[in-house]
Amino acid sequence: MRLLVTTFFRIFVAIPILIVLGLVIGATFTWKGVGVNYVLAFGGLVILPTLLMLLFRQKYPRWWFDWNLALTKFSTRVSAYLLLLRDEYPSTDEEQAIHIDIPYPDAKEELNRWLPLVKWIMAIPHYIVLTFLYIAMWVVVIIAWFAILFTGRYPKSLFDFVVNVLRWALRVVIYAFLLTTDRYPPFQLD
Repeated sequence: MRLLVTTFFRIFVAIPILIVLGLVIGATFTWKGVGVNYVLAFGGLVILPTLLMLLFRQKYPRWWFDWNLALTKFSTRVSAYLLLLRDEYPSTDEEQAIHIDIPYPDAKEELNRWLPLVKWIMAIPHYIVLTFLYIAMWVVVIIAWFAILFTGRYPKSLFDFVVNVLRWALRVVIYAFLLTTDRYPPFQLD
């Protein structure tokens, strides 16, 4: 039986972990002082430096890969919690039930040095399709929220749809932003 109370209040229960995620993914906070604007920016995925290293040195530094992988896993755990796929509160360091396996690339042998310049552009068709899928996914999550509250279960077809949208989005992120593969992601929900 799902934890109905945490399901009912999920968005409020998730606020602390969302703040932590916002701080590590590169959230920017702006506030105004007396005649001065202050901007506080934090880390995030190491995208541009990786692109430059691949372009000029054909190298993907291991610790940058490890950071990007850890951040991708963490943000996916938070997403799974928010989308009601998991009841356990997302851990900042333990893998839990969300498993993401991205092999470390041999940049000289497996990656085209020029492709990172245009991967994000080549992924535009995916962004368009994913925009509509995200809208549908949030409608499905709201329906699932009611189903969980009344039946205690996430309907399997709705669960599978949400998981498959997340998988699709993850494939696009791995291709266009983590830059660990040159294989263009397929347009499919499975």
